[in-house]
This record gives sequence, structure tokens and C-alpha cells, in this order.
Amino acid sequence: MLKRTAPKILGAALLGLMVQTVGSASAQQVTLKLHHFVPPVAPPHKAFMKPWADKVMKESGGKIKIEIYPSMGLGGAPPQVFDQVKDGIVDIGFTLPGYTPGRFPKTEAFELPFMHGDAITTNRALWDYYEKNLKDEYKDVHVLLLHVHQGQVFHSRKPIHKVADFKGMTFRTPSPAGTLLLEALGAIPYHAPVPEMPQLLSKGVVDGVMVPFEIVPPYKVHQMVKYHVTTMGPRVHTSVFLFAMNKNSYNKLPADLKKVIDNNSGRNLSDFAGQVWINVEKPGEALAKKRGNEFITLSADETRKMRAVGEKARARWVVEMKKKGFDGAALVKDAEAMLAKYKK
Repeated sequence: MLKRTAPKILGAALLGLMVQTVGSASAQQVTLKLHHFVPPVAPPHKAFMKPWADKVMKESGGKIKIEIYPSMGLGGAPPQVFDQVKDGIVDIGFTLPGYTPGRFPKTEAFELPFMHGDAITTNRALWDYYEKNLKDEYKDVHVLLLHVHQGQVFHSRKPIHKVADFKGMTFRTPSPAGTLLLEALGAIPYHAPVPEMPQLLSKGVVDGVMVPFEIVPPYKVHQMVKYHVTTMGPRVHTSVFLFAMNKNSYNKLPADLKKVIDNNSGRNLSDFAGQVWINVEKPGEALAKKRGNEFITLSADETRKMRAVGEKARARWVVEMKKKGFDGAALVKDAEAMLAKYKK
């Protein structure tokens, strides 16, 4: 009898050990939900978030699994992504602070007119600025990255050759800083998230939109406008993006997995993001050219006029910041000095 039952007992013991090992391995695996507002065909998903997630999963040895939900797949609207991350509804989110005007006032300094070089240099300066001035604004989340795109282009139904041509035109703007610039130009700002642009253009609610070329293909902007207007030199201004993680989701990670996240965050991620946003401009530009749309660069004289208008917008921002209890002039000085440090 003993000879017959012993193998069964040994088999049961081995089975129990196997279950325990599998359970132990499972306990080491972490699934993180990444939520964002752009479609899966858009560059931020394809060229930034998906490669980032793949890299993190690979470097974790499979201990981290990241599920990406594009196009607000887990519900809500783009301006709600920050709170979804803060409240733990999602583990990671990608959004724009400018989608909730007034909530991140000090961040707006990097969205002011001509506070921009290119995506790489501005990203480097922005991270310096975050470490000095913004940690309190983002204390409710674990910041993975603050970054910018390559700069706004005025995509318009009507030709714009002079600063005066903006007067009376309605433009979709992504941020309070964009609103200040448009108002200083005598234009009418319409604040709305990116996904609303096609409807705004198709229904004639706006005469144009302010976005970089990277967002042109997924939303077919080139099919709804005829003109693409920029200034000489750096583009008129940029938008700040936030890539953030729920604090508890980060804090409960074991040390080795925290290190994987840290190795793919902040300065370690900044240049990669900058190069991505430089590269993704090309397909949108190519589509607009192929359709026969006109590219307009404001003359040197009109660019100087635009810069003068931008200075008025900056000055107004400084005054409004003072009303909120912030030294806007000092923040602008910081931002300019940090940009100058990294400009080539």
C-alpha cells in the first residue's frame, strides 16, 4: 500500500509546489493601465506611448504589463485624464495641462508666445523648470515627463499674410496662453481638445486651428483647410504635455520595477520624446503638400509684428499671474534662462 500511495502523495506535493511557484510569479507581475485621448493611428500613440510601453515591459523582464487604452477607451473626456490618474482610476495618463485652464498656471510660462526653440531643447529646459517651479503643481501624481511638441502652426481656411489678417478670425486654441495670443491678435479664441477639431472645422465653427503638423493626418486637418501659416524662425508657441502615473501605483512597485520606470522617465525620456515630436511633423507636412495646400511663412517684418503682439500677451499673463499670487515675471525669466542654456 505504501508503495502505491507514496507517488500520489509526492505528486500532490509537487503540484502544490508548482501552484505556489506560479502564484508567487504572478504576484510579481504588475498590470498598468495607460489611458489617453488620441486615436491609435496618431503619432503620440504609435511613436511615443507604444514604444515606451514596449521598452518598459521588456526591461522589466515581463514583470510589468502595460495595457494602453487610446481614444478615451476607459471613458471620460480628455480634460478628465489628470484626475483619473490622481484618483487611481487609471495607472498612467497622457494629457495636456492646458485642457484644464487655470489649474496649472505656472506651467503656462512654457506656452507663452516664442517661449520655444525646438522640441528637444525646450524639453530639456522644461524639465529644469519643473524641478525648480512645478513640483507643487503636480504633487498629486508621479510625473513621468513634461514635454512639448514642435510648435503651433495656424491651419486656416483663409490665407494669412499679415498679422492684421488674424483680426476677427476664430481659431481653436489648446491652452490659456494660446487664448492670450489670439486675443492680442484681435482674433477670437475657441478653447477645445484636439478630438473636437474635425467637427469644429466641418461645421464652420472655427476658421482654423492651432496644432503642429503631427496632428494633421489622424484628424484629416489638411482636407478641411487650405493654408498652413508659420512665422520665420521658431514657431509662435508650443503646448505642454503631461505623462504621469498614479502615486500609489508607483509607490507600491518593488524597487527593481521602480528603477525600470525611473530609467524611462524624466531626463532619461526627455530627448526621446523631443526627437519623436520633431520626426512626426513630416507626414503631416507631406499630406498637405500632396493635396496642394499653400504654405505661408510670414515675412521678417510681419514676424517682428507677431513677436511684438506676443510680448503684449506675455505682459498680460504676468499681470494675471500677479493677481493669482505668483511672480509671473520671475517665472518668465527662469524659462528664458533655461531655454538659453540649451539652445544650440
